[in-house]
Amino acid sequence: MGYGEITASKALALHFLCGVGLAAGYGIARLGCDLSLVADPARTLRLLLVVEGPVIIGIYGWVRRDREHCSMRFFSVFTGGDSIRRLLRGDCSDFPLILIPLVQCISSGLLSSGALLNAFGAIVLGAPVGLKYWLSTIYWSSLMSLFTFVPAVCVFGTSRTDWQRILAYSKPKEGVDCLISLPAQGAVIGAWLGAWPMPLDWERPWQEWPICVTYGAIAGYSVGMFASAVFVHVLGRKVHVKDD
Repeated sequence: MGYGEITASKALALHFLCGVGLAAGYGIARLGCDLSLVADPARTLRLLLVVEGPVIIGIYGWVRRDREHCSMRFFSVFTGGDSIRRLLRGDCSDFPLILIPLVQCISSGLLSSGALLNAFGAIVLGAPVGLKYWLSTIYWSSLMSLFTFVPAVCVFGTSRTDWQRILAYSKPKEGVDCLISLPAQGAVIGAWLGAWPMPLDWERPWQEWPICVTYGAIAGYSVGMFASAVFVHVLGRKVHVKDD
């Protein structure tokens, strides 16, 4: 199996784990901390980030394109180069020692870069600006970064060719492209559709920023995950037909 190829069952399993992470985060918020997006969006989004962040980083790290030159290499200076190299070769003896700083480095670098882009886009498109909303905006944009930016960096690293292809994405050429692009596109489209009720005069609490936008992003991300598994299956069948 080539670098760009992935089976439909593996894609479905990876997306299932991402979905479980989201469900677990929301369940902990609701049942364990008595939180909800409507009552306290900032704290609920923060809890979703804490639970879902390591899940997405770990899952997409296992399907990275180049195990010797993947995105994790950027952080080897912080976590110990030898430990990182042993981990990438399958030796997990040092995993408990490097897990915490590794996640911290990845989160502080990759997550914040994508969050800035998402926050800027949201503000340009009309998201409210002010002290009342700034914390919610930070956590929402960070969650959007997990959906859109972090998976691509974990898989492709600094490969200019891969980034050019994924940014100019028009038709699915490889299974990994579908795995990254479709959920990200679903999250962006879902967030955009979720923003439509905000200016309406229904006076419902869920119309506040970023509540309905978050629900839309999660719904779109979920649809994108399912669609990507279907596309991976279709691409896999085309490859087998060509080989025959």
